Amino acid sequence: MFRKDSIIIREWINNSNKALLVTGARQIGKTWLIRNEIANSGFKKFEINFIDQPDMVNYLNANISAEDFLIRLKMIMPSEYKPHETIVFFDEIQKCPEIVTKIKFLVDEGSYRYVMSGSLLGVELKGIASVPVGYLSILKMYPMDFEEFMIANGVSNTTLDILKEKFKSLIPIDELVHQKLLSIFFVYLIVGGMPDAVKKYIETKDIREVDRIQKDIVELYKEDFSQYENEDKKLKIKSIYEIIPAELNKQNKKFVFTMLNKELKFDRYENSFLWLKDAGVAIPVYNVENPKKPLFISKSSNVFRLFSSDTGLLTSAYPVETKIELINKNSEVNNGAHFENALAQQLLANGLEPYFCKKKNLGELDFLIELNGKVVPIEVKSGKNYKSHKSLNNYMEVSDYNFDIAYVFSTHNIEKEENIVYLPIYMSYLLKEQKMDSLVVNIDLSGL
Repeated sequence: MFRKDSIIIREWINNSNKALLVTGARQIGKTWLIRNEIANSGFKKFEINFIDQPDMVNYLNANISAEDFLIRLKMIMPSEYKPHETIVFFDEIQKCPEIVTKIKFLVDEGSYRYVMSGSLLGVELKGIASVPVGYLSILKMYPMDFEEFMIANGVSNTTLDILKEKFKSLIPIDELVHQKLLSIFFVYLIVGGMPDAVKKYIETKDIREVDRIQKDIVELYKEDFSQYENEDKKLKIKSIYEIIPAELNKQNKKFVFTMLNKELKFDRYENSFLWLKDAGVAIPVYNVENPKKPLFISKSSNVFRLFSSDTGLLTSAYPVETKIELINKNSEVNNGAHFENALAQQLLANGLEPYFCKKKNLGELDFLIELNGKVVPIEVKSGKNYKSHKSLNNYMEVSDYNFDIAYVFSTHNIEKEENIVYLPIYMSYLLKEQKMDSLVVNIDLSGL
């Protein structure tokens, strides 16, 4: 299946002298993608998986110098893996994280290229004393976004090109095409972007089979939760993760600790939320006090909404009736939690950090992002009254905020009214930074 990150890995193989670290949640396709790109590159691949080969952990993670590490590595390499023709792939390096500290020497020495991959690296690498800046490129992978899901399901490049053009021109999409794309999007809300789940859906079209895979993935996550909770009794990772669906279904989607325990305080359990974020299994969207750029300056670290990293894993926690309603595109049902989770997931995959804003005198904005140098408010509407957005209107009227444009995503076709653009929810994947071919700045130094 096509993954956009394959382009980044291919570029690294062809043009970079640095090592590459590929990180992200479990089961999002990191290992498959690395293997596939190396296989197509002309390089040989020497792979060590520190879960499948636990003896390698003690052998290579011992308290030894980088020089001795390389000697030990070469000792276990068969003769056909020649210098300058081999990429060494360390997989599941969360079990052997000290390798990261040796990368500077290995890159400078230059015999081999190095790529590393693992889950929970946002958690594990916090304890690493030295990460070699300048010697290591980091690729953060996410579940498949909606564009990748469409491609996997056979949507043509012609259709994708038309969607890009309609997004730019703001001309409505042909209604027949619009309805078909909505149908695909509602299936995406159920299947999500975990590659195994997408593959099973393409093969069988059976949502029950997809659900089994999703539940297996969630169980893997919970095994990780239990391991870390056993090591740190203050962590409440599993309890927090399990109530994400209930929190998103509430009218006030701000995370409320009494859902866990009436005695809980944020300061005591902040690390549990950070663990979920660092492990890539949840997306915290923080409140900002002042909706001006840079948004992170005024974010409230203890006021946030918590989304699942994958809309399919979120939907798998709901009863089967919910999935039937989604398949039928039932507009009478409140699908707001699913729409907003899919949008938060898509924005993050596009490299945009989502926030929200809530003020007593203005109301609540679903999302705020910085896009092309400006702050852009976003509203998500799952029902028929998609033009009813009092809070958004209130914020747009505050001249001090300088909002040039706002987006409202819903099930309806493209429209534009003054500075508010209405887009179908499936077009959210097109909301990304405009690429600049170059940014050349000349300075006149004459007379200095």
